[in-house]
Amino acid sequence: PPWHGHRSEESPRIAVSEKAAILDAAMRVLVTGHEGYIGGLLVPLLQQAGYDVVGCDVGFFRSCTFNHPPVDIANLSMDVRDLAQADLSRFDAVIHLAGLSNDPLGQFDPHLTTEINEQASIALAERARSQGVQRFLFASSCSNYGASTGALLDESAPFNPQTEYGVSKVNAEQAISALGSDQFCVTHLRAGTVYGVAPRMRFDLVVNNLMAYAMDSGKIVLKSDGSAWRPLVHAEDVARAYVAILQAPVNQVMGEAFNVGRNEDNVQIKTVAQMIQAALPGTPIEMQPNAPTDTRNYRVNCDKLVQYVSGYRPRWTLTKGIEQLKAALSQQPISVADFEGARFSRLAHLRHRIDEGDVSLDLRCVKVQ
Repeated sequence: PPWHGHRSEESPRIAVSEKAAILDAAMRVLVTGHEGYIGGLLVPLLQQAGYDVVGCDVGFFRSCTFNHPPVDIANLSMDVRDLAQADLSRFDAVIHLAGLSNDPLGQFDPHLTTEINEQASIALAERARSQGVQRFLFASSCSNYGASTGALLDESAPFNPQTEYGVSKVNAEQAISALGSDQFCVTHLRAGTVYGVAPRMRFDLVVNNLMAYAMDSGKIVLKSDGSAWRPLVHAEDVARAYVAILQAPVNQVMGEAFNVGRNEDNVQIKTVAQMIQAALPGTPIEMQPNAPTDTRNYRVNCDKLVQYVSGYRPRWTLTKGIEQLKAALSQQPISVADFEGARFSRLAHLRHRIDEGDVSLDLRCVKVQ
């Protein structure tokens, strides 16, 4: 399909009163997928900002804790596919993080990726709008851009998703955009490739994986040829972007999509390896035999978020994030078997829970951890 990126000029700004434009800090916010990688950082930031936060998470990754336990909050404890309109009656805003979170999970069963990431997301937005929810923040992705060459891509760039995950995010974003109105403020956050320490850790992300592997094995191993460009962003900066957008005046964020990251942290994977080597002097860089070229190759421009939302500035650089990972893994070493196995790899973890009978093949939770 001829996907095209969002263009802000196609969504004129809505003139609203100052009272309507600024969300009341006491408002109630539902965060779906709050027990995941980003959610574990986002929830305490929302609480610190004065929001009344409730989660909705079925608990697939509840045991994937690292470093320190996440904040415990009220949880609807249900599959996002089952959220009914009545479940949304108490909320002023929805931050929708829940979904199959990466390309390997997307390949597990493409039909489920469509069902959960796309169809369930659209249905949730429809129900939120019908229930009178004021704001809907959607966890989209820079994977929407997929593959490109040349200049940094801003939010008006055409979409070119390369995976089932990317396709699901594009389709959901476009359908949810169409639901936006003066009373239902829709905003999309297209995060880059995330890294960094969080309460519920993921080591199936490139920076985290390369660092953890290096610290356990004594070598930095590239699984691709390292030529692909990625926009890298710290998980905490992604979480802070949600809070800043929730606090921003409606007319600054209504109908908008924002790339989340730093222009300076658009880097090639081989450069990430070299930066990790600089943090771990003497660690050799190796490439797996017959390492392929990754077709997911893109760089993005992240200026718009800073320009539109005055309360947001990224705090992390890739160099600082690598040092954070080094310090955390020095204090709490983990093995390759742990971070590439069922403990911290999303796909391996779900496969293990399916084998144990905790989760069905259609990714329904049979037994709560």
